[in-house]
Amino acid sequence: MDVLLDGLVEALRLLAGGDADTWEITGLTLRVSLTATGLALLLGVPLGTMVALGRFRGRRVVLAAANTGLGLPPVVIGLFVTVLLWRSGPLGAFGLLYTPTAMIVAQTAIATPIVVALAAAALQQVDPDFLVQCHGLGATRTRALLALLGEARLPLLAAAMAAFGAVVSEVGAAQMVGGNLAGETRVLTTAAVLATSRGQFSLAIAFGLILLLIAFAVNLVLTLAQQYEPARS
Repeated sequence: MDVLLDGLVEALRLLAGGDADTWEITGLTLRVSLTATGLALLLGVPLGTMVALGRFRGRRVVLAAANTGLGLPPVVIGLFVTVLLWRSGPLGAFGLLYTPTAMIVAQTAIATPIVVALAAAALQQVDPDFLVQCHGLGATRTRALLALLGEARLPLLAAAMAAFGAVVSEVGAAQMVGGNLAGETRVLTTAAVLATSRGQFSLAIAFGLILLLIAFAVNLVLTLAQQYEPARS
């Protein structure tokens, strides 16, 4: 119990005291995770829409692959991204390994299947006649699809929450492709692991509490957006 209290005190000290390293680590955590979540939504929502509404050969295989990605260990993603970005790998010439960009790539790969699977499930629950009614009212295909996404906005925002939660709490892939370099690729999860390995339990708990605070704040914003009801005249 004393260790937990010490961790809470340490977290307050680091944040309130303006500790430069802690704020840098926190900022990088937010930048990497929010960017990866945004990219996953940009890729995953169109793919989920295609899987939900399309009728093409291999559709069920794509959906099964996305569903498999829901439980795929992040360390496996990290391994594949490391091989791709390694100096002798296909993308090694770009020199991206052990950079925040590599971490964003890995976390996007983790989050995208989650968005695809949840978006497809959400859109499949919408009334099949919805698009027909939109077309009957003269809506173009694009406007009809946008209306469909608006109809499924609540589960789609839930998909965004799930994607962000998966990447912000992930440690295996981040450490593999980022290297946990101080001042460059160290994020809250890898900083907590390092502090634990050094026996600095209060510091590790402090990083964990800051991570929980970030996750809560982002999910609170998404929840408020999800539950928001515009005023009706």
